[in-house]
Amino acid sequence: MNLPTQQASIAWTFYPHNSTLELVFFGTFISPSGWVGWGINPTSSEMTGTRALIAFSDPNSGQIVLLPYILDPNVKLQKSPLLSQPLDIRLLSSTAAMYGGKMATIHNGAPIQIYATIKLESNKTKIHLVWNRGLYVQGYSPTIHPTTSTDLSSIATFDALSGSFAPQQHTDLTMLRVIHGTLNAISWGILLPMGAITARYFRPIQALGPAWFYAHAGIQLFAFILGTVGFTIGIRLGQLSPGVEYSLHRKLGIAVFCLGALQTLALLFRPNVRNKFRKYWKSYHHFVGYSCVVLGFVNVFQGFEVMGASRSYAKLSYCLGLATLIGVSIALEVNSWVVFCRKSKEEKMRREGLIGTSDKGSSGIHT
Repeated sequence: MNLPTQQASIAWTFYPHNSTLELVFFGTFISPSGWVGWGINPTSSEMTGTRALIAFSDPNSGQIVLLPYILDPNVKLQKSPLLSQPLDIRLLSSTAAMYGGKMATIHNGAPIQIYATIKLESNKTKIHLVWNRGLYVQGYSPTIHPTTSTDLSSIATFDALSGSFAPQQHTDLTMLRVIHGTLNAISWGILLPMGAITARYFRPIQALGPAWFYAHAGIQLFAFILGTVGFTIGIRLGQLSPGVEYSLHRKLGIAVFCLGALQTLALLFRPNVRNKFRKYWKSYHHFVGYSCVVLGFVNVFQGFEVMGASRSYAKLSYCLGLATLIGVSIALEVNSWVVFCRKSKEEKMRREGLIGTSDKGSSGIHT
């Protein structure tokens, strides 16, 4: 029987009189230092709880070694390494072989066969089969497999007696990931910095009046609304992807959202200009705002890594937009310092009597 992913297949013989299953799994390596494995989950069609046999190259002898593992929740969440341990199912025998025997070498695409003889429970012929492959083995501990939608779909249920087969129904989350990434890149990675730029460089322009404030508040509020939608989709993606957790990206996302929420709430507690607590509020507002912008940048790039889009046109487009923002910021910063230095010089000359008090804004020098 061909399995639905990774070009894998199985063949088996079931002996009803003693409930014995002889099964061979056909898989391929994806790395010279990688691993290939399959297993049975006694209770459900998921990775957690699987009793697995995993084959890889012995780090000492270089020969193929086949070891038993139990995939518990700590391993799935990468909280502890995967260590070999005896299985609590009735595994009568197991072995692994490659085409070419002892002369065969592991390489990308190298085929392998993993055999096992298992004693099943009486009248229980439904098998929850789990299989996968990974890039690296650290000592005798296989590391996490790739987390593409195909790799996460490597689960199926079949009946050893009748031969009926049911692959796991896996929801394609690609579009949801794209929407999540797009909304967050635009909100936290573009609009939020634009709002900060508006406040920093347009506030000193007296001709604008309070327009800079309304523009700043409007941009930031719109960015937060978009970011909230993107954050909610991210939470939903986590719920739809059991066993997949991007710890750093998740923690940064929560931090950015909380900082954005604090900034939004700060509008409700904005003291009057003459209030003695105004300076403390401004310090808090600036610190939280700039922290949110910086963490937003970091997490957008972390998101590209998570999606496997580190070399994509989407990342290139974002980098071009970000470079434009940085260029505009540098130009406005230089201009603000030029204006500040010019006003400071004029003020100094005014104090020294070199410029008349009635000639504000002019450069005439009295003799």
